[in-house]
Order: sequence, then structure tokens, then C-alpha cells
Amino acid sequence: MQVSIEAIGGLGRRMTIAVPAAQFEHEFMERLKRLSRTARLAGFRPGRAPLKIVEAQYGGKLMDEVAQDLMRDSFYEALTQEGLKAASGPAIEPKALTRGQDMQYVATFEIYPEVQRLDLKDVEVERATCTISAEDVERTIEVMRKQRQTWTAVDRPAVDGDQLTIDFVGTLDGEAFPGGSATGHRLVVGAGTLLPDFEQGLKGATVNAVLDIPVSFPEEYGAPTLAGKQARFQVTVREVAEPVLPALDDAFAQALGVTEGGIEMLRAEVKDNLQREAARRIRDRLKGEIFKQLRAINPLELPQALVEREAAELREAARAQLANQGVKTAGLPPDNGPFRERAKERVALGIILSELVRARGLKADEAKVRARVEEMAADYDEPGRFVEWYYSKPERIGEAQSLVLEDQAVELLLGEARVTEKPMRFEELT
Repeated sequence: MQVSIEAIGGLGRRMTIAVPAAQFEHEFMERLKRLSRTARLAGFRPGRAPLKIVEAQYGGKLMDEVAQDLMRDSFYEALTQEGLKAASGPAIEPKALTRGQDMQYVATFEIYPEVQRLDLKDVEVERATCTISAEDVERTIEVMRKQRQTWTAVDRPAVDGDQLTIDFVGTLDGEAFPGGSATGHRLVVGAGTLLPDFEQGLKGATVNAVLDIPVSFPEEYGAPTLAGKQARFQVTVREVAEPVLPALDDAFAQALGVTEGGIEMLRAEVKDNLQREAARRIRDRLKGEIFKQLRAINPLELPQALVEREAAELREAARAQLANQGVKTAGLPPDNGPFRERAKERVALGIILSELVRARGLKADEAKVRARVEEMAADYDEPGRFVEWYYSKPERIGEAQSLVLEDQAVELLLGEARVTEKPMRFEELT
């Protein structure tokens, strides 16, 4: 097999391959003989037709099939022969095929860039540290109490944090507009769920008050018919209610699933959860810092095919997430442009880490894989069932193995870097 290579740009390659005529002829004849054993041709019993007759009937189709298979196999053989690693499938341009002559074609593709450095020697890396304090625990418990708060009607002007129940009708140039009216609508004053003008007009409102609130819609508002317009809302306040937090007692702890030990056991469980969350955040932050430094010392030209594929996947993931949230996806950009920069970083890191794993001979430690799965399971009510479910499909284990490989690469690089520790509060980490 003859191979010639031409560089087209930094990573582009044009490879001309010639498969010997004898190899093509041998493969063609072998397939023709196999076909002749089963071919059904008029006037002949199955398997009895002469090769020449079978060839006359099926030769053209067989030549195309043999050519396709030989191009595929010889392309990857040529890559191995030339020591190249293709980053994307080739664009194939076959040349005219003639029996008795070498089969020639041109394959155009991109290769992976060469990674220059696979260590962080003499590179400074910052590692966060965090100690969970009693204040962190109490702050988290307060959030849990607010999530279970109830409301009690009051007879006073509304302040931030109060819940209002209102009826309202919005008009534009004196005419009501679609979606601008509601009955029994509830909102928390100061929560920022409505336009600023609307919320400001509700502060100090009292029960049974009738308000006339002018509201300016921003220029970038989602509904084109309202963007940049001035509307008015007539609002009737049906109720003003203040929040009532549940008592911080054993009954509260039991309502959260703590059946023994009461409020002190709840505090202990909250602290354990915060410690796990802090450990995750520190690990992710450190991984991000390591990857940032590794990327900085390895400026790479990237295969455009990989970047476009990754950008398309990011766009599809964004579309799916919006759809799951019930948000219309028509507003998504029509192409991959907004996702391309992020895609470049992901592709670059993937290339660098893949080369690091190969060069250092890293393999996922199965004990660490199990520990990572059990760590994920700790957030569920039945950890054992989660672990069983996770291990039931190989692709899930593949995800955990990839995460562990990343962790092992980080540990390896961290051992070579100059590490400085930065104490951080839990709030800073999150």
C-alpha cells in the first residue's frame, strides 16, 4: 500500500492512498465466489451459475462494496503506518476505479495536536480549605425552616418578606392585554419575582387597598408587544400575611426524617452534609484550578470538527434543559456560535487529559470508583439501592471511572505543583 501525506493548515492532512490491484482483485474474487454459492439467476439452479454470469449480474455492486470496505480498512492501516491519530472521520474522495489497476483515493481529515507539557512542575496552584462552623450549621437550618414556613394574615402595611394575595388587571393604552391579568395571585414582597415598578408599588400596601401602579417594561422584555412600553396595573390587595417559622425543636427534626436524637442529631446530620458538600466544592475548585493551569501551559490549535461537535452537544443539552423546565426553546441561537468558546475549552482539556492518562499509564482505581458511587449515594434515602442501580449499567460505571481518572490525574499533577492553601468560609465556596 502506497501512502503520501500533505499538510493543509496546522492540523489538516490530505492523504493519498493506493491499494494494490492484486489486493483489490483477491478480495473481489473471494466475495464473488461466496455470492455465487447462493445467487439465484434465471435458468440456473442456486449456486450453479458460472462466475462470469454472476459477475455480469452483480459485479458493479460488488466492486463498490469492496472499494468501500478497503477504503475504510486501508485508511486506518495507513494512519498506523504513518503514526497519525485522526481527530475526526475522513472526507473520502475516491478516484476512478478500474479492474487491474491500483485503487486510489484521497482522505482529508484533522489530527490531534501535540501536547507539549504533561506536568505542573514549578507551577503555583491554590487549594481551598474549609472548616464547617456552628454558624454554617445554624444558617443552613434557618434556610430549612424558611422552606417550611407558614403564613399568618396581618392587618398592617406590607413590608419585605410578607406574602400578598392580589388580583390585578394590566392595561396598555387603556386596553387590557393578554397575560396581564390574574386573580388570587400570591407573591412575596421584595423577592424580585415581578418587575421592579410593580414590586415597588406594592410596598406598604394594606388589605382591601386598590392601587394603580404604572409599570415600564424593559426594552429586552420577552414579549415583543410589551417591550419598552408603559403599562398600568389596577391591583386589589386581598391579603397581607407574614411568615411564621416552625419552632426549632424535636418535632421539627422529626418532620425532616430524624427519628432519634432530636434537634441535636439534626445539627449533626446537617454538619455531615455540609462537610460532604464542602469536600465536593473543594475538589471541584481544585480540579478547575489544575485544569486552568494545565491549559495555560498548553496552547493548542484545536480540531475544528471536534469543536463543532462539542458545541452542538452543548446546544442540545441547553435545549433539553429548557424544555424540561417548560421554557420555549425558540429563543435559542440558530447555530452553535454562543457555545463555541466553552466547547473549545472542553475539547482542549479532553485532549490534554487523554494524553496525560495515556502517557502516565493511568487506570481508574476500582476502589475509588466504588467510593465515588457511594459518595453520590449518600444524598439518597436508600443509598444501597442507588449503588445497585448505578452498577446495573456499564455506561454509568464508565462515567464514574472517568471522574476517578480525572481525580487521579489531579492528584498526580498536584504532587508536582507548588501548592498554596487558602482558607475559605463555606459561603465563599458555595
